[in-house]
Amino acid sequence: MDEPVLLTGAGGRVGQAILRGIGDDYDWRLLDREPLPAAKVPNGVTDADRYVADITDERAVREAVADVGAVIHLAGDPRKTAPWDSVLRNNIDGTQVVMRAAADAGVEKFAFASSNHAVGGYETDERTPDLYRPEDEYRLDGSELPRPGNLYGVSKAAGESLGRFYHDEFGMSVVCVRIGNLTKDHPPREYERGQAMWLSHRDCAHLFDRCLRATYGYEVVYGISNNDRRYYSIERACEALGYDPADNSANYTFEGEPKPDRDTETNGGRYAADGFDADRAGDAPPAEPNFPADPDAPGDDT
Repeated sequence: MDEPVLLTGAGGRVGQAILRGIGDDYDWRLLDREPLPAAKVPNGVTDADRYVADITDERAVREAVADVGAVIHLAGDPRKTAPWDSVLRNNIDGTQVVMRAAADAGVEKFAFASSNHAVGGYETDERTPDLYRPEDEYRLDGSELPRPGNLYGVSKAAGESLGRFYHDEFGMSVVCVRIGNLTKDHPPREYERGQAMWLSHRDCAHLFDRCLRATYGYEVVYGISNNDRRYYSIERACEALGYDPADNSANYTFEGEPKPDRDTETNGGRYAADGFDADRAGDAPPAEPNFPADPDAPGDDT
């Protein structure tokens, strides 16, 4: 892609996983509501390509989206316990502002960070915990209707509907990625649900790279690694986007330690594990989201 890519919510967990994986592969414009420190910005991204703005600020968003070829939209309130006034403003109104600006600017591709919480209502008492185990054959594949498990999930279902509208009305290619449980070096420890929907950092970067490179119309796919435990199907992501995940939570013990007989190091040469200059980034973890995380969350649940 010759045109720049706008990444909203660039300082959050998902944004940093993407940038650390494919940060050197694209010309980026980074938008976040807080200034990003240099260690969290890929080499070559100038000050002019960093936007400090709220996604509900229509003027700022239109300036950021001008002349870009694609948008990865991550910004919003990530808390699964977020109250309605916050998800309405940050996740629904904000997504509408970004999608409308992208459509008006003639953006070709739009990747929207949806969430497993958009379908959390399918995890009924009758289905769990068997749903999270390898022998269970129940699968969600993206063709099912949203069934939110909380107001945050409602906001993500609304974003998927906005994406459907902007594809149909403006012809913009839109992919909605229902992201699972993102952690960096291992699956969530001692947490069956998290291990069933684990998304490693390198698979996250690879998946959004495919969102930028593939040809599609409107898609809803699941963003998880190739986990034996999975109850989300990754078939559509593989077929429509060319997604080829490298990781599997079964390669780790329930406590999150690599199994000695499993290869958890290779990435098949598709992309680097960390795309930032080590002297600049050091061992700094991805930036925290701009909203407080849920204190009782067992993992980086997105």
